[in-house]
Amino acid sequence: MLPKIILALLLNAGLLGLLGWWLPRMRQLPGVGRWVLPTLLLKLAVTALSVLLLSEDGHYFQDWSLRMTDQLWHEPGQWGRMLFTDEFKWGRHRLVYHGFSNTLFLIKLLSVFNLASLGAALLNGLYLSMFSFVGCWELVRQLRLRWPLATAGAGVVAFLGWPTVVYWTSGLTKESLLVGSGALVLALVVYLAYGPAARRLRAVLGLLAAALLHFKMRYFFAVVLFGNLAGLGLTRTLQQLGAARSRWAQTALLLALLAAGAWAASEVSPVFRANKFTSQLQRNYSSLLKTSRNRPHLAYPELRPTTASVVQHAPQAIVNALVRPWPWEGRMVLYLIAGLENLLLLLVLGLAGVAVLRGRPGQLPFALVLALLLYCLILAALLGLTTPNLGTLNRYRVSFLPFLVLLLLQNDYAARWLRWLGRRVF
Repeated sequence: MLPKIILALLLNAGLLGLLGWWLPRMRQLPGVGRWVLPTLLLKLAVTALSVLLLSEDGHYFQDWSLRMTDQLWHEPGQWGRMLFTDEFKWGRHRLVYHGFSNTLFLIKLLSVFNLASLGAALLNGLYLSMFSFVGCWELVRQLRLRWPLATAGAGVVAFLGWPTVVYWTSGLTKESLLVGSGALVLALVVYLAYGPAARRLRAVLGLLAAALLHFKMRYFFAVVLFGNLAGLGLTRTLQQLGAARSRWAQTALLLALLAAGAWAASEVSPVFRANKFTSQLQRNYSSLLKTSRNRPHLAYPELRPTTASVVQHAPQAIVNALVRPWPWEGRMVLYLIAGLENLLLLLVLGLAGVAVLRGRPGQLPFALVLALLLYCLILAALLGLTTPNLGTLNRYRVSFLPFLVLLLLQNDYAARWLRWLGRRVF
């Protein structure tokens, strides 16, 4: 037992050292650095609450990770070989997942974290939460450095203060890694596309690692994000060569690249072919609908497993993903909180719409806004169509919600409101 304790102390000391090096850098950010400690305290508090109210999934992740860690200590070679398979065997325990299982991947990751946490769920949840926190703050930092005139607090509110985003990205949740890695991918793409020429190799290596993690956590969402960010990179490259200056050209370029990417993906894997995709979408919807009959849910009685039907229902699905549940839907407190948050989202959306109509949308480049907006709309449509259970939908939409809120808070009116809020809080 003593070697395990010594190893855990050394690992945690190293993590605390990294945090002690990183925090002062974030606190030096002009305009937003003062929010680092408050958002950190909020993250820690929500993490503790999340572990205290640990979900059934959280218990499942933790229990199986402990068995894997036991295998790591006694048979490290067998554990190492298991990492590259879809099956875990240890004694009388056996766990099998097929395909790109983010559940199995997370359990494998937690089996490593247990070396530092000694199997404590609170510490494991803290590690995941801190990764999400650091990834989101790196995005805030990059946005602040590249566009000093943009709304300073938009990223802070979107990724580190929006209620359901904070809740679902804290503790033993897949969303902690999903959102943290997604924010880090975007931060590194922004650095490579708009930042200085220095340290490019390190940024590329970091991007590859973050992209791999994001893909492992939810590969279909990752493909959509990577496609849009690839379009952003291509647009930026052409702009530096003197082309793709107009917004129409940038829009056409991104849409053409997404269409070409979708075609290429369908040729590589049947999973991405239109008939296979729409059939799987219909199956997911029907399967979840059966378990949601007695709870608030979405219904698409005319939905069919065809491309035309999916396209026809997509606008309604996007709206549902943004505004449901309403505050009066459901009898649980979480539904009420989610409904009130949706009303706030509608207010922010309306404010952004007015700002755009008045020519005051903000300072971010059009290509970046377009790439993120398309990503949000595509994911909102997919989730709205495949996730009829409103509780599950509220959790899954965290994959795109902070990116959307980031865009909605870029306008001049939101900037004025955030400055006023900052003065009141500090």
